[in-house]
Amino acid sequence: MAFLGSAASPEQFPTGGLPEVAFLGRSNVGKSSLLNALVGVKNLARVSAQPGRTRLVNFFRVGSDLVLADLPGYGYAKVPESMRRGWEKLVTSYLDRRGALALCVFLVDARHPPTEGDETLRAYLDHQALPYVLAATKVDKLGRGAVSQCREGLARGLGRKATSVVPVSSVTRTGIDELWRTIRAAAAPGR
Repeated sequence: MAFLGSAASPEQFPTGGLPEVAFLGRSNVGKSSLLNALVGVKNLARVSAQPGRTRLVNFFRVGSDLVLADLPGYGYAKVPESMRRGWEKLVTSYLDRRGALALCVFLVDARHPPTEGDETLRAYLDHQALPYVLAATKVDKLGRGAVSQCREGLARGLGRKATSVVPVSSVTRTGIDELWRTIRAAAAPGR
């Protein structure tokens, strides 16, 4: 696992052609924590209690065959509107132009109904026909029945066009193996 760098503009995106998996979702949904749990490295992606700390696209190489991209979140960050629009432009330029993009991991907080921002992102991914898996984070804070109910509700609603809906927890590692298998399958050569 290696940090490849951060990009503030498309010109700074890495080259190399390895399959890429993008992590998307609102601020404070747990993108960095999930990335760390997936690769088994505690502080690879910076985790912050303050929403909106990821302001660039951060790239991480996994082995010699895959790149994970941590994209800025939407929603809670207390930043000027001009900065928020800049993040949105950076994210859409990434999603629109990355030929190496194999899969999007769209994170939502399992404890709350989808937000307007979540619905907007889902509509964008569907419109662009980008493949995505819906990862329902923070399921360690729910009971077993609530996790099942959440998964079913997301599969019928926000995740109806997702390749799958996976309840995950970076704390208990629930769903980490299932999500990792989904990522590896999407990024497999010849796919």
